[in-house]
Amino acid sequence: AVAATTAIGTTAARADGHGNFRDMTHSYDETFPTFFGEPGISTEQLFNWDEHNFNLLSLSVNEHTGTHIDAPLHFSKDGKSVDEIDVGNLFVPLCVIDIREKAASDRDAQVTPEDIEAWVSANGDIPDRACVAMNSGWADKVAGPEFRGAEGDTLHFPGFHVEAAQMLLETTS
Repeated sequence: AVAATTAIGTTAARADGHGNFRDMTHSYDETFPTFFGEPGISTEQLFNWDEHNFNLLSLSVNEHTGTHIDAPLHFSKDGKSVDEIDVGNLFVPLCVIDIREKAASDRDAQVTPEDIEAWVSANGDIPDRACVAMNSGWADKVAGPEFRGAEGDTLHFPGFHVEAAQMLLETTS
């Protein structure tokens, strides 16, 4: 496929051609934190090596467990499902705004317009179509109850301030 693709004049996508990468995955099991605090995955061993010479698990996964693509259809009657999203729209420049210091002392810390302005001052303009992400350091809490920050029905964890979200919508395409 690569030879056929490059033969017609387009550049083949290569993982090593796009700068650096960071593995942001987490292994998850029935203890992985979810929005509602209920297990988001269960497994059943259907086949095992000792009896069948191969292993096979049956997985049941809540669609909102772990990092995932939340399709437009999730909150829209007529939005696109994941398989209808053009894969080219899933590869964009990444701008990471680091608020770990704020979040270490305030679990409700938010990316603010001032944080965005500081990022732009240090890195230049946010590219068109960029994904602006937050590094809150919250990944370090994934194995414990601090991840959800639950106090009764209220959850506490870092996010984007509404004014920062509005600013991004106004300044990027």
